[in-house]
Amino acid sequence: MAEKRYDNIVYEKKGGIATITFNRPESLNALNSALMAEFDDGLTDAENDDGIVVIVVTGAGDRAFCAGADIPEIQSLSAIGARDFSLSLHEYTRHMERIKKPIIARIDGFCLGGGHEIAMACDLRIASNKARFGQPEVNLGIIPGAGGTQRLTRLVGRTKAMEIAMLGDVIDAHEAYRLGLVNKVVAPEELEKAVDELIKKLLSKSSVVLGVIKFAINKGIEMDLDRALYYEAECFGSARATEDATEGLQAFLGKRKAEFKGK
Repeated sequence: MAEKRYDNIVYEKKGGIATITFNRPESLNALNSALMAEFDDGLTDAENDDGIVVIVVTGAGDRAFCAGADIPEIQSLSAIGARDFSLSLHEYTRHMERIKKPIIARIDGFCLGGGHEIAMACDLRIASNKARFGQPEVNLGIIPGAGGTQRLTRLVGRTKAMEIAMLGDVIDAHEAYRLGLVNKVVAPEELEKAVDELIKKLLSKSSVVLGVIKFAINKGIEMDLDRALYYEAECFGSARATEDATEGLQAFLGKRKAEFKGK
């Protein structure tokens, strides 16, 4: 197991998987500038490591994935400082979407505010049935600042996004699943197994093609339909040009299991 040492996260690499754990359990893994800088550094390391296929993001302990931003830090910000802090969070979450590797959020406990925004920037989300989700910033007289007003709307639609952001209510894991915020809900003791099963499926696919799918979806959703369809066609051509596409097609015709190499 390879590992980089940080103060606010735990970063581990093993078997093609990079795991980034928010490690401030005493504050329910609240996000501050130092943690986010370390988080982005871990993401960059995983992004540049050809041996890593899947990235998992989670929180230390069983009380919270991440309960939100560090309130004392927010309180200390001026209006300009708050804007710049928000812009930096946008850079981090956009970086997550640009990485050509699937990012899975493994969620147990509170997933609120900035933590919820980080989870929404992941590609797949698996939650325990005691996970709780929401954007409670309105209760503090502020708004989501790490992409919440935009990604939440794209995930659940305008009406529910308005409700969640304006009321600041916390929703349970089953409601989050119903709304399309998470992919699967399991018992807490089954959470790690469920994530491992998802990872196993992803590892059986072409890593390069997974990246093309991620880009086709993330970029296409920002375009009008005609442009998005053309972009899909370009991505389809890029996928077909890979060695893995040739292998996959030949394996299907030969009635054997494909052996992808990520090329």
